[in-house]
Amino acid sequence: MTPRNRVRDLIEYLAVRMVLKMLELLPPVSAKALAGKVATLASLFTPRWRHVAYHNLDIALPKTNPATRRQIVNGVYQNLGRILFTLSQTPRLNTENIHDWVEYEGYDHFQRALQRGKGVLFMTGHLGNWELSATAQSLLHHPMHVIVRSFDNPLIDKLIDGYRTFHGNRTIHKQHYGRSLLRALRNNEAVGVLVDQNTTERDAIFVNFFGVRASSTTGITKVAMKTGAAVIPGFALWDDRKGHYLLKFYPPLELAQTGNFEEDLEVNTQLCQATIEEVVRNHPDQWLWIHRRWKRRPEGQAELYF
Repeated sequence: MTPRNRVRDLIEYLAVRMVLKMLELLPPVSAKALAGKVATLASLFTPRWRHVAYHNLDIALPKTNPATRRQIVNGVYQNLGRILFTLSQTPRLNTENIHDWVEYEGYDHFQRALQRGKGVLFMTGHLGNWELSATAQSLLHHPMHVIVRSFDNPLIDKLIDGYRTFHGNRTIHKQHYGRSLLRALRNNEAVGVLVDQNTTERDAIFVNFFGVRASSTTGITKVAMKTGAAVIPGFALWDDRKGHYLLKFYPPLELAQTGNFEEDLEVNTQLCQATIEEVVRNHPDQWLWIHRRWKRRPEGQAELYF
């Protein structure tokens, strides 16, 4: 790393740490309002992200009108503001007050899956508040493992990791997750996996996402097919009417097991992406549209981002 990069990393780290600490120390009502303003400010200074979001809506939801698209894109930033706020409040959360933040639905699906004794793959995406869903699990029931991608800035990576593990969760870095993931499942533990982003993994395959071929991870389906671990979809979605999150657990995915591994892998990977898509369609303003989901293209197909 060059000296210039070290300086840049330090500046970025200090800025993020200052914002998080300020939000933590402020009264919650004031902190929430400030996080919303930070999100609004971020939307003004990230035109490239907004451009990607609008372009993604062209790809995935071409029939939406301009007003709806603006509402969705603005909602993306407000959702990020809520994530920033709740992340900053992590040290304040405990078993007594977490119910004020998160309401559970369908948790029996998760419990029954654990009772099978083969571990649980908690499948989610960058939808709603994926950070809070893991924290709530550690406070209300038992800590879990979460597979994460390291931040490019190692200082920020360590900072955010501290929030993620504050209440007992453990992070497994995506770059070397194999053994740790399998060990957790053998111990009948839960592992959170986000499966909704573009991937350049060697074993990624193209399946449909909003009707467009998208490079998708096969890791979760391969592991489930080989170990028998249940795949439980779950999402912590903001309910504006109630003023808190609803963490909904879905029934375990019924994975194909015909004996043809490659065909089953494609069918099951498609099932994972279709499950994510359905929830995104119902809550479009809470998904991370600023990510270039369709960046990698099948051989011979034109680029979708310029």
